[in-house]
Amino acid sequence: MTARLPATASRTECPPTPAAPRSAPGQWARRGGLLCASVFLLLVGVAAAWPGLLSVHVPDVTDLSATLQGASPEHLLGTDRLGRDTLSRLIYGARISLLLGLTATGLGFLAGLVWGLTAGLSGRVVDEVAMRSADVFMSVPSMLMVLLVIAIFGAGERNAALAVAVGIAPGFARLVRGQTLVVKNTGYVAAAVSLGLPARAVILRHIVPNVLPPLFVYATMTLGQTIIVGASLSFLGLGPQPPAPEWGLMLAEARGYLQRAPLLGVYPGLAITLTVLSIATVGRALQLRFEGRDAR
Repeated sequence: MTARLPATASRTECPPTPAAPRSAPGQWARRGGLLCASVFLLLVGVAAAWPGLLSVHVPDVTDLSATLQGASPEHLLGTDRLGRDTLSRLIYGARISLLLGLTATGLGFLAGLVWGLTAGLSGRVVDEVAMRSADVFMSVPSMLMVLLVIAIFGAGERNAALAVAVGIAPGFARLVRGQTLVVKNTGYVAAAVSLGLPARAVILRHIVPNVLPPLFVYATMTLGQTIIVGASLSFLGLGPQPPAPEWGLMLAEARGYLQRAPLLGVYPGLAITLTVLSIATVGRALQLRFEGRDAR
């Protein structure tokens, strides 16, 4: 007589399959890239805030007896066409380039915040008008919009920052409007309204704080773009004017000496590239962290 086994014994139990571990080399590479980007941005920030700590030369002092020299112990990156120290001008140029980018991003941030909140919290007509106007702005190439604003207000550092801000504000506005529509329909906002809180208090305490995190991530990603556009304007002579040690302006001044001193244009171009790549790396890390928090 065959013995009957319990039903549970007829099933083969397999140990749970462990989750595939993340690739250690890839993870270390990402962390290493983020660390390098953060350290580089820290150095750029120190150069922008306290350039005298890193520079041993005055950036605007000319020496016509030492023009277009190569690297030397006295001038680590050589000199330009007027004998000015290239490294010092790069260090002092960090302040102008970063300030232009941060100012433009900050203005676009504030304008887009007000624009998007107005659209998201108002009625259908105001929302439609606000978003259609944003679509009109975004349909025009950003560089063309920037040049149009400069044609109206004139060249210069302040007007360049204003022009770049006008070009990026619609993107901020659309993001804020979308986030506002989501947040204003949540339970805690409805509870705050039912408790009789004034509309201003509801906006400032419950809506704006929940709109800001993705906006800060977007601002970080946009900062690199504004630095590139600002440098492009300086290269065209529409931003800061000589003898300002601005990176885009240094590129423009190096154009006529590419054969005699080719590295003269490489250094500011490398400064722009590394700064923008570092900002993009940090911004991407912030974006992934924010998306991971939302997923939880």
